[in-house]
Amino acid sequence: MPSAIDTAQYILEQSGPLTVMKVQKLVYYSQVWSVVWDDNVLFEDPIEAWKNGPVVRSLWEATRGNFRVAAIPGGVSANVNAAQRETINRVLAFYGEKDAQWLSDLTHLEAPWQEAFAHGQNTEIGLDRISEYYSSLHANAEA
Repeated sequence: MPSAIDTAQYILEQSGPLTVMKVQKLVYYSQVWSVVWDDNVLFEDPIEAWKNGPVVRSLWEATRGNFRVAAIPGGVSANVNAAQRETINRVLAFYGEKDAQWLSDLTHLEAPWQEAFAHGQNTEIGLDRISEYYSSLHANAEA
């Protein structure tokens, strides 16, 4: 199973250099839609509700002090399998052209971040809540 850092490295290889905030949000939505579409987690790293939206702490630590990154130290995109790449590519097709602030604002409108953040900054956003909330969006989009 890839890590969030591996996932971020794959995203950067597909997109080119991105701001750290945008990478965080794309990693988050890759996890979200992997849970919904594939019924499986993409990575096991916890996601926390920070002021600017969902953050994977291990990825934040790997990119600390950077505004924009072209690669993630320790990230190995080869750890992302073909099915996972397909999910990430679908996420990039939809969210990839959005800017970091738009993505951050979007996460602030969504219940999983809101509910976790209401319990305090850095509270983990549970995968069960992610699955419940985003599955309902997916079902509504198909209806």
